[in-house]
Amino acid sequence: MVEAAAADEVARARAEFGSALPAPLVALWAVADGLTADDGTTVYPAGCLGERNATYEVARYAPGFVLVGDDSGGRGFLLRAGDPGSAVFSSDLGDLDPDGFETEAADFTSWIAALRPGPLPRPARPKNSRIFPVRDR
Repeated sequence: MVEAAAADEVARARAEFGSALPAPLVALWAVADGLTADDGTTVYPAGCLGERNATYEVARYAPGFVLVGDDSGGRGFLLRAGDPGSAVFSSDLGDLDPDGFETEAADFTSWIAALRPGPLPRPARPKNSRIFPVRDR
């Protein structure tokens, strides 16, 4: 089951980024707290956004951008801060120079629409059971 981001996590992200928080990302969080696509592309949940941007020092190396996800292989996805119509850019997370950014999609909404959702999470193993329950996909 996909759940929206918790209100306190969104409030924390808003406090950390203020008006720089991309509106399309906030709109996604209203229905899903991040996502992972079949190819490993991840859009960060509200509670992780600040930590990821701090870890990769986005404010220092790519001022004016917000890191919103990654490809699970060292490439990050960024939006222009405060620009609701921003294109989605990608960059190696070890070199966040905006001059080297590649455009992935014209806007966040079309980029999200092109991603395929990942598999359903495997349910927790019931206590005293050696068999995992099976879910239809």
